[in-house]
Amino acid sequence: MMQDGLQGQWDSIPEGLVVCIVASAPALQAGLRSMLSDLGMVDTVYTASSIEEVETYRSITDILFICPTDEDSADLEQVLDDSSLTGVVVLVADENERSRLIPENPDTAWGILPLTATVEQFEAALLAIASGLSIGPPAMVTFLKDSETPDQEDPLIDPLTDRETEVLQLLARGKANKQIALDLAISEHTVKFHISSIYTKLGAGNRTEAVRFGVRRGLVLL
Repeated sequence: MMQDGLQGQWDSIPEGLVVCIVASAPALQAGLRSMLSDLGMVDTVYTASSIEEVETYRSITDILFICPTDEDSADLEQVLDDSSLTGVVVLVADENERSRLIPENPDTAWGILPLTATVEQFEAALLAIASGLSIGPPAMVTFLKDSETPDQEDPLIDPLTDRETEVLQLLARGKANKQIALDLAISEHTVKFHISSIYTKLGAGNRTEAVRFGVRRGLVLL
């Protein structure tokens, strides 16, 4: 179920999301369906064996989770250019090969997750995609949409400290200030100080922007 800490992270927690899982293996479909159905923001989970079968659910689906095959490149590009979807998450086993399936500048938010991702990572990905972010570990992402590519002439005012990076990572996981303080064995006052510094260095006005800018700069691993 959704952790209480997520309530403090995002400006609005999406509810009633309709998710469709695309995977050729029935066991993988079943495992993903069981996990995603337990997340609080997910209302309905459909499954399909191929991208072609998604047409049955396309008009009522918010987010697709796709484990593509080698033959899915063209169909995947079409899905990622479908602006009626909130977003698409590509599940990969081989990060070097599968990441190249994502076309440049897709029209919908997208994410890349390893098949070995934790429940918390799936939950964070859902929240990020529902908020319009494109996410993925830097090693698995070969590019970002042009509108999200940081300006090389606009470096951080100051680099984040190791502690600030830890705090930002916990913000991305939906942790509230109290939880961050417990996780890092510091006071809530110190957490607030670090968050304020993060905002200044990233040019962010709130937590959602801080996570978004952190993702853009490769500082956040979801």
